[in-house]
Amino acid sequence: AAVRAESNKSPPVLSHEFVIQNHADMVSCVAMIILLGLMFEVTAKFAIMFITVQYNVTQTSEDKPEPVNFYQYGPKDIATVFFYLLIAIILHALIQEYILDKINRRLHLSKTKHSKFNESGQLAAFYLFSFIWGCSILTAEEFVTNPTFLWDGYPHTHMAFQVKFFYICQIAYWFHALPELYFQKVRKEDIPRQLYYICLYIFHITGAYILNLHRLGLVLLVPHYLVELLFHASRLFYFSNENKQKGFTLWALLFVIARLLTLTLSVLTFGFGLSRTDNQGFSLADGNFNVLTVRMTCLSAICLTQAWMMWKFINFQLKKWREQSQIQASKKKAVSPKSKPTKKESSRGERSLNADADSISNISNSAEYPGQCLRDNCE
Repeated sequence: AAVRAESNKSPPVLSHEFVIQNHADMVSCVAMIILLGLMFEVTAKFAIMFITVQYNVTQTSEDKPEPVNFYQYGPKDIATVFFYLLIAIILHALIQEYILDKINRRLHLSKTKHSKFNESGQLAAFYLFSFIWGCSILTAEEFVTNPTFLWDGYPHTHMAFQVKFFYICQIAYWFHALPELYFQKVRKEDIPRQLYYICLYIFHITGAYILNLHRLGLVLLVPHYLVELLFHASRLFYFSNENKQKGFTLWALLFVIARLLTLTLSVLTFGFGLSRTDNQGFSLADGNFNVLTVRMTCLSAICLTQAWMMWKFINFQLKKWREQSQIQASKKKAVSPKSKPTKKESSRGERSLNADADSISNISNSAEYPGQCLRDNCE
């Protein structure tokens, strides 16, 4: 009874365990304080800066007699990103407690698979929401019928409300993923892998937002999120039933197509589109970054990222192919069609099979993929 009482005791206030167990409630209190600031006239102007989208600009045109509201970016967006970072932490905790934890209890997964399942569950929900939201924004744009809208009229300093709010939420989500490494008690060996893709997302999305390349960034994010959604959904099905692996084949095909699409649109935009526009020059006040140095830096960053991802992907596929070839070779050695094996030969065959199995397991354990390796991260 004494041992049970000690185990049921709540951890000391502001200790590591206390913060981890109650981080969602603590974050909710901070968000409620910001919301309560709207009730008082003195604090309302500060609270609005956190909650609403800032820097709206009203424009009128000859085609539309009614004024249209657009938005720009500025330093106040940091406060807005911070508030929606808090919202992302709260939603993360709700999904974890009311959906993923209940499924985990039914599946009875190991600790390694448990952490992978939680990671895929959270990311699959985010990718699904972002993909649907991004598609709804793109349907209102002219990209499907006129791809030149990626660079026509640059700099694209004016954004629609949905576009700016989409980028605010994207940046907030990926920044929230950094403290979640602590809140979710991510294993030390998994932290570098997750830090890689979190920092890459923050770097690319924030760069597209600041450099007024939000059109290109949105077009590239939507197919990328679709591919990542398929991967994590396939991994979730794999945990429920290890025979369900068909989704990974479709993911591998779409992964290559998404990389080629990203490179094609990037070269088309930076190499041909922006380089031939009339508005050339560098101006922070006008938000114009259309100079050769910036264009080449952006294109190099995208190309290097895509090349790194493809290199990891090809290495993973080669190791998987070697693993399958070794399995087939061991089966052929085990069954000899000409003569029946003697007792000594059969014992030698069993030893060689065991050695082959050990080598195969070592190969599979060393397989890697950028952010997500099929066999390593599933098992």
